[in-house]
Amino acid sequence: MSDTTPAAETAAPHRYTAELAAEIEGRWQDYWEEHGTFAAPNPSGELDGDPELAGRPKKFIMDMFPYPSGAGLHVGHPLGYIATDVFARFQRMTGHNVLHTLGFDAFGLPAEQYAVQTGTHPQVSTEANIVTMRRQLRRLGLGHDRRRSFATIDPEYYRWTQWIFLQIYNSWYDTEAGRARPIDELVARFAAGTRATPDGRPWAELTEAERADVLSGYRLAYAAESPVNWCPGLGTVLANEEVTADGRSERGNYPVFKANLRQWMMRITAYADRLLTDLDDLDWPEAIKLQQRNWIGRSEGARVDFPVHGAADGDYAITVFTTRQDTLFGATYMVLAPEHDLVDTITPAAWPEGTHEVWTGGHATPADAIAAYRKQAASKSDVERQAEAKDKTGVFTGAFAVNPVSGEPVPVFIADYVLMGYGTGAIMAVPAHDTRDFAFARAFELPMRCVVEPTDGRGTDPAAWDDAFASYDARIINSSGADISLDGLSVTDAKAAITTWLAERGIGAGTVNYRLRDWLFSRQRYWGEPFPIVYDEDGVPHALPDSMLPVELPDVDDYSPRTFDPDDADTSPETPLSRNAEWVHVELDLGDGPRRYRRETNTMPNWAGSCWYELRYLDPYDTEQLVSPPAEAYWMGPRDGQRAGGVDLYVGGAEHAVLHLLYARFWHKVLFDLGHISSYEPFHKLFNQGMIQAYVYRDARGIAVPAAEVEERDGAYYYAGEPVTRVLGKMGKSLKNAVTPDEICAEYGADTLRLYEMAMGPLDMSRPWDTRAVVGQYRLLQRLWRNIVDEQTGAVTVVDADPDEETLRALHKAIDGVTSDMAGLRFNTAIAKITELNNHLTRSGRPVPRAIAESLVLLIAPLAPHTAEELWTRLGRVGSLAHTPYPVADPAYVQDETVTCVVQVKGKVKARLEVPPGIADAELEALALADPAVVAAVGGAPVRKVIVRAPKLVNVVV
Repeated sequence: MSDTTPAAETAAPHRYTAELAAEIEGRWQDYWEEHGTFAAPNPSGELDGDPELAGRPKKFIMDMFPYPSGAGLHVGHPLGYIATDVFARFQRMTGHNVLHTLGFDAFGLPAEQYAVQTGTHPQVSTEANIVTMRRQLRRLGLGHDRRRSFATIDPEYYRWTQWIFLQIYNSWYDTEAGRARPIDELVARFAAGTRATPDGRPWAELTEAERADVLSGYRLAYAAESPVNWCPGLGTVLANEEVTADGRSERGNYPVFKANLRQWMMRITAYADRLLTDLDDLDWPEAIKLQQRNWIGRSEGARVDFPVHGAADGDYAITVFTTRQDTLFGATYMVLAPEHDLVDTITPAAWPEGTHEVWTGGHATPADAIAAYRKQAASKSDVERQAEAKDKTGVFTGAFAVNPVSGEPVPVFIADYVLMGYGTGAIMAVPAHDTRDFAFARAFELPMRCVVEPTDGRGTDPAAWDDAFASYDARIINSSGADISLDGLSVTDAKAAITTWLAERGIGAGTVNYRLRDWLFSRQRYWGEPFPIVYDEDGVPHALPDSMLPVELPDVDDYSPRTFDPDDADTSPETPLSRNAEWVHVELDLGDGPRRYRRETNTMPNWAGSCWYELRYLDPYDTEQLVSPPAEAYWMGPRDGQRAGGVDLYVGGAEHAVLHLLYARFWHKVLFDLGHISSYEPFHKLFNQGMIQAYVYRDARGIAVPAAEVEERDGAYYYAGEPVTRVLGKMGKSLKNAVTPDEICAEYGADTLRLYEMAMGPLDMSRPWDTRAVVGQYRLLQRLWRNIVDEQTGAVTVVDADPDEETLRALHKAIDGVTSDMAGLRFNTAIAKITELNNHLTRSGRPVPRAIAESLVLLIAPLAPHTAEELWTRLGRVGSLAHTPYPVADPAYVQDETVTCVVQVKGKVKARLEVPPGIADAELEALALADPAVVAAVGGAPVRKVIVRAPKLVNVVV
């Protein structure tokens, strides 16, 4: 074990210490920045003048966008950044032109909330946070192309975010062509009469407002009334991910209600099939692909219309989507989502005669019952509503529908387990064959009819069952009507038969449904991208021309949306931007003379800026276009093995499996359809790094105490003399267990931190942080340094002598293994192999041959770049080693000199032979049969057969 005491370091003035590491690291970071070491040339101009560089393969490596938090980084944050840096450095050294940079996803709620609390402009606090984060990342020695870095809050960046929004707004999805097309093409069809308007009137007869309404039904970005998560306590609409499972705001813990508000939406549903099928072209973890498939939720079934009679304004039909149309004869009631737009229409003034008391909820009229139930349902999140609660709730609307196959009346209920966000917001309930419907029917004393014959011997009377019978492998029974019978058919055949029957009568059709809903794209906040949309005096939206972009955020006096009584759901948002009348009301000339307009006062969600940042990395200084075609084709275009194109390696947390990744794929596909890019997927290979965890210590009150001040005694833990409990959890400031990279860099150096984080375990696995274990990698660097530099004089101790064969074999085995591990992101095992080689050199006790030392320095360079650069220079090399070729293993030295061959006689091991790895079968057989132990075991018996598996096995059969 190395002596790292101050006295020892004084006695060895040139020892590798934290102080020396800090000096080396700072100096090399300055060198890299001054010389543009990691600047990746683009194909237009830069590559053309350098034939050698132009011939290199490219590699585009990305991290998921970091948010610049005011708390700064803890050691868990850089795990992925260090990993991509190691991989990028390795790729440069193996002959690639590497693009690796990092920007900042800087819009969002945390900065706005800080502004509300302190009055500090979000831009001021965010830019200060970015400065801190840049400093911390620079100290880690990350080899980013800093020319390409930006923040989403830069007006020149969000100018193009707004431009992309307008591309989406000015597009529609042509289902015949299977792609997005400019909205002007659709307008031309309407104008020419080659496509009919929804109500059949000529396009020329429609007013401007009517035309806008028609086009809104086609645009990929549109404004519409939509059910949203409204939080009066925060004064804003929240995304689903910002609402807790118990229906409260993640920030502030306020109640969240469902409300219908006019919002901007993205028609991502138009791309559902392509988002599904193109997953097959991606090198992503299967778990992430599965999550996306489940989120999109494609299911095949049928649309069925149930007529409703006796409504106030005539007859209506409730349309349902079902994947079990074979059970239509078993539908004994219907359920609508409380928000369904037909509820008020079909509800009668009074309860029908004979209505069960349990159906009314104790209310005098259906309207009273519905109003009370809606209020109750509005206080629940979608997660709560879909949870398998023991008690099913709902209320009868007072209306009846008609089962279209049996002609029987079925009561129509509302219940919170049915959501407007899936299917049609209505279900036909088949309680005998659906668990939730079964529980609801039992609670409300509703009839059940068995139409799928049970195969488990329970019989066909649902009244005797404990739960529904749900099966796809059974016969249909009790399903005959006047002109159709499904009895005796399999589920598959019954589905086909009933679907045809429904279609022939115009009351249904086979269809495909998706769980995916259109993307809610509005936020009632200040700190986000303004929409490039204005409204005229008639409320018609108009897109701003490119020349008016960016629409910059104005200064406001109050950053907070207006808040209300947290329990008052009957309120509406008032955004911070709406209070700046001078900015909201403007006079503009949009091509038809100056007119007064009103700006959109919602802002885009924080997802907007991260939907396309990979494209801006390609050239953040292009002021004329989103991205130049040559740059996009070079860095992201399709190629062998990557037919969808995209980033070569994208590293980030699995928590972004659905939302960010799905949204970015959608935007990318629209841009591809419109001809702006050549790749149809943004990220070819995705890798999810694990999490660095830390122990959380809590006192008797359950309150977290500072982890650094906890003592361990006899397997127990104490804080200030009192016992505390310990559990493994997240690392963070609130849990008082955060360790900053600055602390570790100050005590050991950045290269030690890099090595430790990469050595902790497989990159895709979570692992616990242990500050005490960091010293192991510190000692590796000290031993490496000592093998090359004299700690007393600082002189290089390597010798210009040929290495012995044992050392050559150790070196080339290490090169072979480390190269494979680095390419496969197995950095922990690469470090183990480097350590083994370094230990071999230490144990030899002899000066290290120069060729071995230089190869070892190059091997470790991607992992510990500062130390490697310094040793490379001290070995007499000039400049940076960042682009120096990585060592290549000699196969002759990778193979073992001999291998052990086991010789069996009658299935029992009788001898072990040391033989060359390339020995021929015949030679190995002769050696085995001549071995004295084998001769004795055979004992003169005739040999029937010799099975040879060179070089490791010979089996003699006698």
